Amino acid sequence: MKWDPAKYVQFGDYRDRPFFDLTGRVHAESPGQVVDLGCGPGNLTATLAGRWPGAEVVGLDSSAEMLAKAEAVAQATPFLRFDLMDIAEWMPSAETGVVVSNAALQWIPGHQDMMRSWLSALRPGSWFAMQVPGNFNAPSHALMRGLAGSSRWAPKLQGVLRGGESVGEPADYLRILLDAGFTADAWETTYQQVLAGPDPVLEWVRGTALRPVLAVLPPVDGAEFEAEYAAALREAYPQGPHGTVFPFRRIFVVGRKND
Repeated sequence: MKWDPAKYVQFGDYRDRPFFDLTGRVHAESPGQVVDLGCGPGNLTATLAGRWPGAEVVGLDSSAEMLAKAEAVAQATPFLRFDLMDIAEWMPSAETGVVVSNAALQWIPGHQDMMRSWLSALRPGSWFAMQVPGNFNAPSHALMRGLAGSSRWAPKLQGVLRGGESVGEPADYLRILLDAGFTADAWETTYQQVLAGPDPVLEWVRGTALRPVLAVLPPVDGAEFEAEYAAALREAYPQGPHGTVFPFRRIFVVGRKND
């Protein structure tokens, strides 16, 4: 699946806010290495280098398109690098002091088991911070899955979209960290995002949730699917006098491994 970095950062202010709400709860003082799992275009990873200027900061992503954008960020930021890697294949090193994953693990089935492996490998005193979308049962996603499962689209989109099983609940992630010997905090936030312009929710999901659909459909079919989906979105998220309100639930967990 190819990513479009320009489309992904289109709603940068809204997409960036959860990252800072997440990393604001990480209180590491001088980590040797900071790793951003699923770093995307790298602009947020660079803020970690600014926060911990003495650390080696590494951003990992499986998208060559995203990392092409990130390379310019690396060239302008000391001690920052980006590597092309499937984060499912990554493991912490002895130097890893902070691990951040912002809106990435929802794409990986079974990521809870991956987390357990990472947490076990991290040394005492290390920090782990993760955020995933919690809106898989919201109209934006339920309508997409419903359309994909219709008689018109099911033959072409069978198995492409995942549902609420994509992520756990805050208590699930809290339990994983506590079981791994972390002092942890988990919470959720629903951001009431006011989006402008025509079909703004469609524009939002074009950057993320709609990518798997567009990756498998030919352009003509993709346009037809989008047209049907956009009509359903307009009914579910009507435009008001101040724009279109798009509630977006996010799930967070942060913890420090006990000494």
